Amino acid sequence: MNLNKFIYKNSVIYFVVFSLIALFAFWPRYFSRLFIAMDAETHFHGIIMTLWCVMLITQGWLIRIKKYPIHKIIGKLSYGLAPLIVISGIIIAQFSLQKMQVHNGSYYSSIALMFNSLIAFSVLYSLAIYHLKSPLLHARFMLSTLFPMFTPLTDRIIYNHFRPIVAWVPTIEGRPMVWLYGFALANLILVGLIIWDWKTKKHRNAFITVLGIMVFYHISVISFHHFALWRTMGDWIMSLPFS
Repeated sequence: MNLNKFIYKNSVIYFVVFSLIALFAFWPRYFSRLFIAMDAETHFHGIIMTLWCVMLITQGWLIRIKKYPIHKIIGKLSYGLAPLIVISGIIIAQFSLQKMQVHNGSYYSSIALMFNSLIAFSVLYSLAIYHLKSPLLHARFMLSTLFPMFTPLTDRIIYNHFRPIVAWVPTIEGRPMVWLYGFALANLILVGLIIWDWKTKKHRNAFITVLGIMVFYHISVISFHHFALWRTMGDWIMSLPFS
C-alpha cells in the first residue's frame, strides 16, 4: 500500500494508537485521578489535548468512510481548538517550570522543550491549513502535528515503566535528557515516512519539511541553554501573563 492510500484508509488507526499511548502515559497522574482535586491548569490542558486527539480520530474516520462534508465542518472547529492547545501549553509549562527554583541549564533547556514544541506544533498546523486545497499535503501536515507531542508521552512511560534506561542518556547539569528517546522515535518514524513517500513518488518534500522543523526544535532543546540570548528570552517567556 502506498502512503496516499494509507493516509486515506488507515490514518485513523495512527490517531487511535497515539491516543491510547497517551492514555497509558498519563493514566497514573491524570486520567486515574479525574475525580480527585487537581489544579485547574492541569485540567484545562488535559481537556484541550483530549479534545484534539478525539478530533483527529473523528477526522480520520470520516475520511475513511468518505464523509467529506462533515470532515470539513469539524475541521473548522480546529481553528479555535489549535490556539487553545498553544494557550493551555503555555499555561501548563509556566505552571510546571515555576516549581524549578534553580534557574540553571536544565531549567532553560526545559523552557525550550516545552515552549518550542508549541512553536513546532503551530508551524505544522499552519502548514496543514495552508494546504487545505491539496488534501494529501494537508493530511501529511495534520498527521505531523502529533510529533511535537511525543516527549510528554515517552518521558512518562520511561519513568513509570522503564526507569533503568534513564541512566543511559547524558545529562544537563545532573538532569537526564530522557526526552532524547522521544526525539529519536519521532525522527525514525519521519525518516520511514520520507522513504515511503519517495517510493510513492508524490509530495516527497512534505515529511522532509516536517523533519527539518523537528530537528531544529530538538537542537534548541539540546543546545540553546548554553546561550545568554536564549536565557534572556526564556526569562521573558516565563514572565508572560498566562498563569
